[in-house]
Amino acid sequence: VQLQASGGGVVQAGESLRLSCVASRRTSVRYCMGWFRQAPGKDREFVAAISWSGGSTHYGDSAKGRFTISRDNDRSTVYLLMNRLEPDDTAVYYCVADAWALVTTTRPESYDYWGQGTQVTVSS
Repeated sequence: VQLQASGGGVVQAGESLRLSCVASRRTSVRYCMGWFRQAPGKDREFVAAISWSGGSTHYGDSAKGRFTISRDNDRSTVYLLMNRLEPDDTAVYYCVADAWALVTTTRPESYDYWGQGTQVTVSS
């Protein structure tokens, strides 16, 4: 499975962005998918995950209440809507997928497939 993320950019604090990630194969509908991020000098951080059906989601502490993950299996696409962005949200955001992960799987090494990353920069 190849993942192609897009939608990053430069925004001001308080604004919103929506990231998209398209999977290369329709079989990805049975994959748990999610997002991680990595800021300069920091470890990769779990942001959110969604089950293959879309019925279950899980968020990292920094995303709760501000970010929403969703998916459209007809388009093999997962989305991350980020509201009320803060400068601390500045990072490269990576789309991930794995056939065995649960939405509560937050360790990056548990995900087999990674996209190339999309940069999000939030200015104050």
